[in-house]
Amino acid sequence: MFSMRVWLLVCAGALNGIACKNYVGNPHRKALPSRTVSAIREDILVEPPNWWTHMQHREVELLVRRANVARCAVHLGKTEGVTLRKVRPGDSPNYLFITLALAPEATPQRVPIYFTPPDGQAVFIHEFPVLPRSKGPKAQGLDSRDVLYMIFPDRFANGDPANDSVPGLYEGTHRQLHDGRHGGDLKGISDHLDYLQDLGVTALWLNPELENNQRRTSYHGYAITDLYRIDRRMGTNELYRELVNQCHLRGIKVVRDVVPNHIGDGHPWAMDPPTKDWIHTWPEMTYTNSRAPSVLDPYASDWDKKRFNEGWFASAMPDLNQQQPQLANYLVQQAIWWVEFSGLDAYRIDTYSFCDQAFMSRWCSALRAEYPSIHLFGEIWEHSVLIQGFFADGQPMARAGFNSHLPGVVDFQLCFAIQEALTREQGWTEGAARIYYTLAQDYFYKDPFKNVVMLDNHDMTRFFSVVGEDLNKFKSGLVFLLSTRGIPQLYYGTEILSTGKKEAGDDALRREFPGGWPGDPANKFTAAGRTARENEAFEFTRSLIRYRNATPALQTGKLMQFAPENGVYCYFRYDADKTVMVLLNTAGQEKTIGLDRFAERLQGFTRAKEVLSGKIWERAAPWTLPANTALLLEWMP
Repeated sequence: MFSMRVWLLVCAGALNGIACKNYVGNPHRKALPSRTVSAIREDILVEPPNWWTHMQHREVELLVRRANVARCAVHLGKTEGVTLRKVRPGDSPNYLFITLALAPEATPQRVPIYFTPPDGQAVFIHEFPVLPRSKGPKAQGLDSRDVLYMIFPDRFANGDPANDSVPGLYEGTHRQLHDGRHGGDLKGISDHLDYLQDLGVTALWLNPELENNQRRTSYHGYAITDLYRIDRRMGTNELYRELVNQCHLRGIKVVRDVVPNHIGDGHPWAMDPPTKDWIHTWPEMTYTNSRAPSVLDPYASDWDKKRFNEGWFASAMPDLNQQQPQLANYLVQQAIWWVEFSGLDAYRIDTYSFCDQAFMSRWCSALRAEYPSIHLFGEIWEHSVLIQGFFADGQPMARAGFNSHLPGVVDFQLCFAIQEALTREQGWTEGAARIYYTLAQDYFYKDPFKNVVMLDNHDMTRFFSVVGEDLNKFKSGLVFLLSTRGIPQLYYGTEILSTGKKEAGDDALRREFPGGWPGDPANKFTAAGRTARENEAFEFTRSLIRYRNATPALQTGKLMQFAPENGVYCYFRYDADKTVMVLLNTAGQEKTIGLDRFAERLQGFTRAKEVLSGKIWERAAPWTLPANTALLLEWMP
C-alpha cells in the first residue's frame, strides 16, 4: 500500500528504540503514589489517561501502547467496583485493548493493571486513575441566545513567547512564513477576555488546539498527532481547562473544534496503526472526491461513495476508519473525556459529512446521553439546503431507521445567500432572493434555530473583502447576521474590518490580530490603536451585539419574511413583547417603498425607532432607503 509499508518499517524500529522514554502527556502521571513508582512502567501510554465515577459511559476501553505489549497477559489488582471485561491484542504487537467496567457504586481509586509477558518475568503495573466527577459547569450547550466568536489561536495573540518553540516538536515560531507558526496561544486568548467580553460575545469557538507535531504547516490544528494533549506551543491541558473556567466566570461558553475524520501523518497511528483496518489505505494516494451528495444520491456509484468516505482529505492527513470498532470506541471516549476534563460546552465537528454516518450518529448520541445540554454542530460545506440538511437531526427525508442525532449544522447556504445578496445583480432568484429561497427551505430542519450562521470563516475570503470593502454593505451583512434565526458566528477580526482573499492563500484569511504580539506597531484591541473607520465598524458591531443580547425577539422570537421586491428584502423578528423589522436595500440605488404589504405584522403600530440611531420613522409616509443599506427598527404604538 502506497505508504503504509514505509510507516510500519519506520515504526517497528522507532518503538523498540524509544521504548524507555517517558510519556509526559498524561496529566495525572505526577500524582502517582511514590510507594508504587518502582513497580510502574513509565514507557507505557494508556488512553484515555483516566476516567471518572458516576458517568453514564461506564465501560471504558483503554488503548495501551508499548513495545510488544500485545503479548502480555493482563489482570487487575484489588479494586472497588471496577472489573476487567475484555482484553484484545491489536494487529500491531505494540497495542493492547483493555475494557474496564465501572459499577455505578465504583469509588475514586487507582486501578492496578498487571501486565505479564509470555516468559512470566518482568511483570509491570500501570495504575489507571478513576477520579471523582467535578461539580463545576460543563456542557452548557449553545443556542440562539448566544453570539459565537471564532478564534484562530495561532494568529490571535501571543501571550507566552516562552512556548514559541518547544523541544521535541518540529516547528517553532516563524512569523515571516505564510504557512508557519506565528506564536498565538491560549494565554493570548486569556489575556484578551476583557476585549471579548466588552464586545458582547457569549461564546468562543477555537480552531483545534491539540498537538500537531507535523514537519510543516502545523499551525492550523487539523492534523492532530495527540488527541489527548494540548499542543505545548499553545499551552497545556491544565491551561486549557483554566481558560474554560475563566470564560465561564465571565458568562462566556467555549466550543471545541473536534476532528474525527483524520489525523496528521506525524501521529504514531500513521506509522504503526493498532489494527490493519484502523486507517483507510489505497494502492496509491487517493484523495476524497469531496462529493457529499454521493451519501444520499439514489444514482450514486459505489466508487464515488467509497472515494468520498475513504479518500484522504490531504496527503498529510490519513483518513480514519470509524467502522473499526476499537477506533470508534476511542473517538467516542476521547470526546467525552475532554468535556469532563475541561468543562467545555459544545463541539463543532470538522468535515462531518466525510465521516461514516452510522458512527457519527452513535458519537452524537453518546455525547447527548452523557451531557443532555451539550450542543453539537457539523461542518457540511455543500451547495444545497437539501444536502446540507440531510445530515442534521430528524430531517424529514432520512432513510428509514436512521437519525444523525446532530442538532445543528454550520449554515453555509445562508452564508452564501447573504454574500450573494450584497454582491450580485438582483434577479428573480438571484441577489436578495437567494436569502428568501434559502430560509423558505427551513422546513427541512427539525430546528433551524440550532444552525450556526456566519458571514465567513477561516477557509473563506474575509467578508469585508467579499463586499469590496464597502462599509455600508459590511454593516448590512452584520445586521442580517445578528438578526436572522440561528446562532450567529463572528470570525475574529471582522469587527475591525480584517481583509483577505482566498486566492491569496490561506494565510491571507488568518492574519495576526494587530496588537496581539509584543512590539506590534498598532494595537487594535484598543480604540486608540484603530483607525477612524475601524472604530466605526467596531462600535457598530458591538452595539448590534449588545442590542441582540438584550432583545429576546432577536434570539428566540419568530421570524416572518416577505418576498424581495426590486432588491429590497424585509423580515420581522417578534415575540409577545417586541416587534423588530429589518429592511435590506441590496440594490445599488435608492429605493422608495410603501408599508401596506407588511400590514399583517404592523397591526397596532404607528411608528418605528431605528435601533442604532434613534431616528423615528412614521408608518404613514413612504420610506426612502439609501442604496446598499440596512434598517433595524423597533415598532411602537
